[in-house]
Amino acid sequence: MGRRKWWVTAATAAVLGASLVAPPAIGAPPTSDEPITDPIPEDPEPAELGLVLSEYAQLPETDTTPPTDDKRLMRHNRINYIGDVPDGSGRQYVPDLNGPIYLLDDGQQHEYLDLRDHDEHFFSGRGMGSGAGFITFHPEFEKNGKFYTVHSVGEEGIAAAEPTYPNQPDSVVQSVVTEWTADDPGADTFSGTHREIFRYGFGTYTHAVQQIDFNPTAEPGDEDYGLLYMAVGDGGIGLDTDIPQDLSEPGGKIFRIDPEGDNGPNGQYGIPPSNPFVGKKDALGEIYALGMRDPHRFTWDPEGKHEMYLGHIGQRALEAVYQVEKGDNLGWAEREGRFVFDPETQCALFPFPPDDAKYGYTYPVAAYDHDPPYNWPCNEDSGHALSGGQVYRGDAHPELEGKYIFGDLVDGEVFSTETDEMRRGAGRAPITQVQLFDDDGKRMRMSDFVGDGRVDLRFGSDTEGELYLLAKANGKIWKVTDVKEAEPTEVTDAVSENLVSHYDFERPFAVDGAKENDQGSANTLLDLINGGEDMRVDDGAFPGSNNALELKQVNPGEVGNDDWKAGVWDGDANGVESLEAFNAVDGITVMGWVKMTGENPSPDPSAGDPDARYNSVGLAGVLSGESDGHDVRALLELIEVDGEMRLVALGRRLDDGESQTFAAQQDWRELLPQGEWVHLAATFDYTTGEMALYRNGEPVPGFYVQDGDPWQVDGSPTSATNPRGIKIGGSYPQNSQEKNPCNCRMDSLMFLDKAADADTIAEQYARFQGN
Repeated sequence: MGRRKWWVTAATAAVLGASLVAPPAIGAPPTSDEPITDPIPEDPEPAELGLVLSEYAQLPETDTTPPTDDKRLMRHNRINYIGDVPDGSGRQYVPDLNGPIYLLDDGQQHEYLDLRDHDEHFFSGRGMGSGAGFITFHPEFEKNGKFYTVHSVGEEGIAAAEPTYPNQPDSVVQSVVTEWTADDPGADTFSGTHREIFRYGFGTYTHAVQQIDFNPTAEPGDEDYGLLYMAVGDGGIGLDTDIPQDLSEPGGKIFRIDPEGDNGPNGQYGIPPSNPFVGKKDALGEIYALGMRDPHRFTWDPEGKHEMYLGHIGQRALEAVYQVEKGDNLGWAEREGRFVFDPETQCALFPFPPDDAKYGYTYPVAAYDHDPPYNWPCNEDSGHALSGGQVYRGDAHPELEGKYIFGDLVDGEVFSTETDEMRRGAGRAPITQVQLFDDDGKRMRMSDFVGDGRVDLRFGSDTEGELYLLAKANGKIWKVTDVKEAEPTEVTDAVSENLVSHYDFERPFAVDGAKENDQGSANTLLDLINGGEDMRVDDGAFPGSNNALELKQVNPGEVGNDDWKAGVWDGDANGVESLEAFNAVDGITVMGWVKMTGENPSPDPSAGDPDARYNSVGLAGVLSGESDGHDVRALLELIEVDGEMRLVALGRRLDDGESQTFAAQQDWRELLPQGEWVHLAATFDYTTGEMALYRNGEPVPGFYVQDGDPWQVDGSPTSATNPRGIKIGGSYPQNSQEKNPCNCRMDSLMFLDKAADADTIAEQYARFQGN
């Protein structure tokens, strides 16, 4: 599985192989033909504590240079860090990739410097990290006025100046590190001089120079004091080249330089003699550590041994946190986390070879995997990238002491690990998922705070060790102002054991907001049909719910195909393979919250009679294995029974058999009053033929509509076929036609591969109520 090498001589390879501090030999190919598609099977456990976030600052709206049509860059702004100016003033700095750098004084912002004004070739219009990437202040800024920035230039800028080291082939973007000297370090706006100290070009618009920073724990006289760290990505070409392992090339490394020295290649900075590869033939002395894809964010523990933690963004399978020491090799692209990486199978990894120890790679102290949804191509972005965080050592929240708080920058999940469990050479430290609350104690997700499924989350801290969260989606900064006990999970243990699919409409798919993430074992995206992300509305059926699904008939008087509904669909003979739990199953439960919001049943424009109505109102159900998008295996619905609309459970045991209906005796309008949230459940036991309905945790009296035994019950389960999908709010989730729309809202829909008993349903309803 060899990779293309470039800019490496045979002599270089010989020297590197012989040196004790050189990178290890290229790792062996996979020892097994069986890829590991789920490298970290365990999901993060819920944390015992939650963070209360208070809005701290709102930064101005900005645009890219040049303008872009990439929606990932079309954010309110692109702020990406907050830190304290090291001068005792209490001022904080915030860089915006689009150019401005702000200073905050008690949360009140003003522009300190705009890099667009100082480089005519400034570029931020393509690439997730392009633009004004970072700013950091010299530890003696109060005296010398020096600070440092990194920004991007495009192809015109590449042609205008010589790089510090030869650019990557066919470079399209270049990172420029600049030293600035302020005339007055205490001024609110910058005036002074600047000089360029480093420039290097990358072959793609990704993985350029990310963070640059000083070690804030270093003191005068320490080896690290006044040395500038630079996280240099692999330029997006580490997949098929050896550059992350090549000591003669900057890509895929962390550099450590002396900005006040002059023995670097261009005389604009120095190379510290204590760096691990100084003096090695054909090795860049600036290299502190190597073997990286996208070394996105690093930080130091303010206490203890001042360990350096790196949040490293992965390829297709996992995200990892490393504790980095001088001379480390993280293994990319021979290794992805604690696994062997093969570019031919990026969605899956391989186990280590038996002799892995001889390669000497450094492995993560914490990691989580992507688990891409079943119906999303694993070789496409599934909305995961690790946002490196901060070790909490503040005084305000002792409950957080020693926790490394980090997250996923795309979907905004926040995680926590314990630093005393993040040990090099040991197993992965357990990760917990942290709950978030607003000032009123209402539980929210970051997507709720920003109003967008793609959060673009970052972390920062101040000199007191207090924690901040930032989001590009709405350009806001929040401060952690309190810590409270986490609330119980929404789902009871009894339901969780059989929960195949669960859509609570709190989890938009970060890559495409018109899809909803599944919280059940099927991990199958739900399509929000015709209305897309507008169907996710601010409403909640129970305490803790912030969003609901809006369903409706859009044009009652016209035959069309624009009604708002939702569903999963795969019409081939194999059905939806991720729903195989419903294949030959003994029972099914369909339950969720419903609120009627309009006219039901809806007008039927295809009838040619303005007074005609559909004879059903679609709620939610699992389709049969031979369904055309309408026939079901288990359905909760309103349907006409003997000329009267009723709430029903309608099911089919055999794909080619008849259906049976269990209908509620009570008037459906009493069971589902207009404008009121009601929890409904329908259960189907295919081995006994028993069906049941529940409302707000209580059984609903009813009757069977079909005489005899339409299911042909013989003690065996349903047909041995996968369902062709799930339908919500109407038939035909493939959106081929309209039928039985629902003018309603739904919340927390659950599909179980068991006919739940009355106690299970009552307990789940009580959990929703917080009991």
